[in-house]
Amino acid sequence: MTLSVDVIKRGGSRQPEQFMREKLHASIVATCLSVRVPDGQAESIAHSVCEAVIAWLEQHPEVTSQDIRVIATQHLRIQHPEAAYLYEQNRITI
Repeated sequence: MTLSVDVIKRGGSRQPEQFMREKLHASIVATCLSVRVPDGQAESIAHSVCEAVIAWLEQHPEVTSQDIRVIATQHLRIQHPEAAYLYEQNRITI
């Protein structure tokens, strides 16, 4: 099954883009590694979070990047609260 979901970027000033699992996966892995989660565990966590986000996306043909961040954070918080906090705060602190 091919997932076709338009992601409206922050501020809506750019064209929507297709959801890319690889992008979400890489951002979750990077966040986990930032809080010193071992590589294999970071990959496993990212896989699990991506699966949960994709299940949610199947019901939504169009979402914002913030929607994805909120859903990903909710699922990441279950597996690694410290990584979830960093992931959630990323846009605020930069």
